[in-house]
Amino acid sequence: MAGGSSHGSSWRGWAISLIPLGFLIWFLALLPGALRGEIWSLSVPWIPQLGVFFSLRADGLALLFAILISGIGMLIFGYGGHYLAGHRYFVRCYVYLVAFMISMLGLVLAGDLITMFVFWELTSITSYLLIGLDHEREAARKAALQALLVTGGGGLALMVGFLMLGRVGGSFDLVTLAPLGDVVLADPLYLPILLLILAGAFTKSAQFPFHFWLPNAMEAPTPISAYLHSATMVKAGVYLLARLTSVLSGSVEWTVLLTSFGAVTMLLGAVMAFLVSDLKKILAYSTISALGTMVLLLGPGTPAAVNAAIVFLLAHALYKAALFMIAGIIDHQTGTRDVTILSGLRRAMPVTAAVAAVAAISLAGFGPVLSFIAKEMLLETVLAAGNASILVPVAIISAAILTATACILAIRPFYGLRCVTPIAPTEASPGFLAGPVVLASIGLLFGIVPQFAGTILIAPAVAAIMPQSEALHLALWHGLNVPLLLSVVSVTLGVVLFVTWERFSTFRTRLPQAARFGPAALWDNTVEATVSFAGWQSRILQNGYLRIYLLMILMATLLFVGFSFLDGLPLVSIADLNDVRLHEVVVAAVILVATLFVIRTDSRLGAVAGLGVVGYSVAFMYTVFSAPDLAMTQFAIETLTVVLFVLVLYHLPRFSALSPARTRLRDALVAIAVGAMMTMLVLGVTATNAGGRATSFYAERSVIEAHGRNVVNVILVDFRGLDTLGEITVLAIAGLGVYGLLKLRVERSGS
Repeated sequence: MAGGSSHGSSWRGWAISLIPLGFLIWFLALLPGALRGEIWSLSVPWIPQLGVFFSLRADGLALLFAILISGIGMLIFGYGGHYLAGHRYFVRCYVYLVAFMISMLGLVLAGDLITMFVFWELTSITSYLLIGLDHEREAARKAALQALLVTGGGGLALMVGFLMLGRVGGSFDLVTLAPLGDVVLADPLYLPILLLILAGAFTKSAQFPFHFWLPNAMEAPTPISAYLHSATMVKAGVYLLARLTSVLSGSVEWTVLLTSFGAVTMLLGAVMAFLVSDLKKILAYSTISALGTMVLLLGPGTPAAVNAAIVFLLAHALYKAALFMIAGIIDHQTGTRDVTILSGLRRAMPVTAAVAAVAAISLAGFGPVLSFIAKEMLLETVLAAGNASILVPVAIISAAILTATACILAIRPFYGLRCVTPIAPTEASPGFLAGPVVLASIGLLFGIVPQFAGTILIAPAVAAIMPQSEALHLALWHGLNVPLLLSVVSVTLGVVLFVTWERFSTFRTRLPQAARFGPAALWDNTVEATVSFAGWQSRILQNGYLRIYLLMILMATLLFVGFSFLDGLPLVSIADLNDVRLHEVVVAAVILVATLFVIRTDSRLGAVAGLGVVGYSVAFMYTVFSAPDLAMTQFAIETLTVVLFVLVLYHLPRFSALSPARTRLRDALVAIAVGAMMTMLVLGVTATNAGGRATSFYAERSVIEAHGRNVVNVILVDFRGLDTLGEITVLAIAGLGVYGLLKLRVERSGS
């Protein structure tokens, strides 16, 4: 609960809500054109060589989501001004909320797979910041990290799936891919593409077994929970599946996977909503159940099922955002969300109770509300599929019974005897109630006049998913039929189950112990094992010994570069020695003898002298091969290095054999192998004619673009100027470090 008064700075929330209001007005202005088939679009070349464009497109499906995101966002922004008034992270929260809203709008408006993926990942990042807003609390940090890792892992799978889909379809453009469903289904890569994309969608939309992150995300303040878990982030996966229905549906794998995972998620969420007592957790688990229902409906891929999915999606966005905001008002005005403690609030909060009742009826899906129509369509769709498993209808009815119980639990705090709460309850201010009142009223209006919502919002969205979809007819009354009978039975049994709800308190107390064997526990154990393994390998690899670091670098280079060399470059013949000159042989021999001397000598000064001979010999070779600038640089560096080494090493003792013989033998073998590899690599590269593209490029542009005739200098100063600047910066930082160490030593000596 946010501390402070609900007045004071609460107006700032409504002021910031002008941002989503502006987007909402724009999307509503685009809606008439979309109804006439006029689709607004924008496409800007991004990586044209790879066929990637920054593309936005506002068809019926995109506009439905965009209107929900901006419209509900406007109400939640205003609501948050009251809930978060006095919160020390008020400004930070709204910065994150605006960034998240823009990310979600970019995701649903994306007309290109790569554009969609970029915004997909931005929603994960911004939701991480929102969930972990109160970062001082460990629970908030853990929940935010869990959400980021789960959705981010799914995002990586999604990226691979998008790349493979773009390869099979020959384009990343969604309009181009839409009619290519038969081509994609016939490709051998169809199943990997489907599994990867479903992994991304299931993690984002909290489908089993990735559902556990969503209830834990309730650590965020209620305005954030209401926004993320009603119409935005958790529906991103549903949006993705709906958007790609024309491309990926039509296979047995699509139908079985979506139907089965959706049904399991739907039933599991309903069961968990029945077993918890925290009001926000009840709503979170019922959200999981609703998301499972939407995925289940997208499984058959029939026009009737898609119609039902979109109607259900719209209804859920309206009533769930309202219920979350009601939960926040209860928490803010009473100091608790525990439904086992709360009761009798109706007298102190009559308006809140009335709005909660309307929203809860929508949750139950029984009455003159849009969700009732959606549930009727769901049951009709499932019953019409005569070849479907009987388990699916049973799961739907069971979930409906449990959801009806969760509906009563949501309004339970307002009825019964007056309870004692941490804060004396009072009615919320009009600005605080505006959001849930508007959303509950719209849900009621769409239920009474369903054809209005069907014509302007639902039908264009369905047409964007399935252009050949059947005409949409929405009505509250379809006569006495089996779906209506099942609805009555589910609500009745839900009431009966609520009466016995207290008897299940034992299960609620044992729930944390039972959770030790679920997906959440498996995730936590996996994370802990990963951290432990990282600590172990860090102790092994990052052991503080420079010689071990150097050994690992050389062995890794030997392994990877050597393998690539043997696999890709031709074997080099060194039998032709006609081009080797006498002075080159002499210099090479001097370098070899000096190197052997450095290895074998016991004198540090002798080793420094030997290294100097090697350096000066290399400088001589630069001169021979017409690189006087490199020779001068090498000569200067060698001279400075020798002088510094002499000054530093003069006072050190003679060499001692501190390592055993087998260690020295290992080091010698590694050194010889690396040297041989580098020799063969140089010979192989020089023997391979790569076409000279880089050589001709720099030779042609050195004078024209950089006004320099020394190609090497031009490369270092101009073409690779940033690299050189980085190297200079590294040297400067190293010099500052040395100066700091010397200064510290002087100060300690003088103290």
